[in-house]
Amino acid sequence: MADFKIDGRMKVKGLKEKFKETFGLTLRVYTTLTCKSPAKDDATLASIRAEGAKGGEITVGSNRKVGSFEKMVADAYGIGVQVANAANTKLASDDDTLAAAAKK
Repeated sequence: MADFKIDGRMKVKGLKEKFKETFGLTLRVYTTLTCKSPAKDDATLASIRAEGAKGGEITVGSNRKVGSFEKMVADAYGIGVQVANAANTKLASDDDTLAAAAKK
């Protein structure tokens, strides 16, 4: 699997689609770290970024653990994300790599 790049200009819908294409998993995107309010698909990551969050570009490989990826996005953008299976019925384990989670 190829590396996956995220930057603030991406729209939420595009981020979710590219994540699914790259890893075969569903990405849930929220406007808060507590994952209570889903982000709108037409919003850019920069527009929902928390005040004080650095933003920028991050690169993710399939060997990154789910929990580490979710923390990486939280640290960079101040938003919450959750990785779920392809059918979006169950959250992936934080201890699995993205590649391993895709096989479950």
